[in-house]
Amino acid sequence: MIKNIKKLTVKYNDRTVGILAEVEEGKIAFQYDEKWVKNGFSVSPVSLPLNREVYVNRKDTFEGLYGVFHDSLPDGWGELLVSRMLVKQGMNYAELSPLTKLSIVSENGLGGLTYEPSQTEKESVGYNLDALAQQAADVLEDGDINADLDTIYYLGGSSGGARPKVHVREGKEEWIVKFPCRIDSPESGRKELEMNFAAKRCGIDVNECKLFPSKICGGYFGAKRFDRQDGKHLHMISLSSVLETTHRVPNLDYMHLFQVISVICGDMNDLYEAFRRMCFNVFYENKDDHGKNFSFLYDEKRYMYRLSPAYDLTQTPNKPEHEMTVLGNGNPTEEDLIAVSKELNLSRKRCIHILETVKKGEYQ
Repeated sequence: MIKNIKKLTVKYNDRTVGILAEVEEGKIAFQYDEKWVKNGFSVSPVSLPLNREVYVNRKDTFEGLYGVFHDSLPDGWGELLVSRMLVKQGMNYAELSPLTKLSIVSENGLGGLTYEPSQTEKESVGYNLDALAQQAADVLEDGDINADLDTIYYLGGSSGGARPKVHVREGKEEWIVKFPCRIDSPESGRKELEMNFAAKRCGIDVNECKLFPSKICGGYFGAKRFDRQDGKHLHMISLSSVLETTHRVPNLDYMHLFQVISVICGDMNDLYEAFRRMCFNVFYENKDDHGKNFSFLYDEKRYMYRLSPAYDLTQTPNKPEHEMTVLGNGNPTEEDLIAVSKELNLSRKRCIHILETVKKGEYQ
């Protein structure tokens, strides 16, 4: 039975980062550990500067949590799975406190932060992707809470995003494998792979990806996890969480992305990488470009944040507008893209070269 949690220890690769504690209903405090202040880094560089201050988020955007901790919680598909599992225990996920939800995630969330005490059982389970895809479809189709959810929950219960997916291991590598929804074509996996290959041809930093074989469709898109490296977790924070804003309502402009890069990233080449991704999303109609589809990784060797590899690259031509506007325009033109370079005082020549490269679909 899940217990109500009022205090959690936040960890990062077995090091104590700090403490999360419920100080009053709906208000949660965070304080860095003394040793972490001396030898660690800010896990949320805008909201949580590295000192011994007690931080309390007065906004209710993330149920009283700071965005960086909310990033650890399941979203969409993962939240649906956890909810279904808890219903079988007679519990309502929506009624659990944020700290209790984090204790269920424990060390299985995206990014590098983990939470103790843990209220999840870590199990090694075998899997068949075709069988899991069918189970996922059944859950989405009829919501049968009596279905055998154990395997798909253990493999996908911490997932973000709307599409059903699982986390699997291949040797020492960890991969995220996506399944099609009912409304998707059987070739959706191959199409997403082609989109990622197109991004690579445009010079965009895309992590390793491949198609996992299937006997019932054209294959499942899989992306190697970039928040795991050599058996360790890497710290990651989404753009939405840096800005403490929800991604569920379109409220960001690409200028917000560039401004955050200017503030928290130590390598200004990330500005040009972001410009390249903006152009790619516009020309290739990836309109699902919301604030959780851009993230930053902390580079412990260089003591700075960097733009993470690109992910969730899919064509969504039927969406009326981009989730993130370009200088206020939800359907931006080439002129808007070039105007961004002027606003940021970037090299016009370099930006035009990037734009033309992306249009041609070939990195030069």
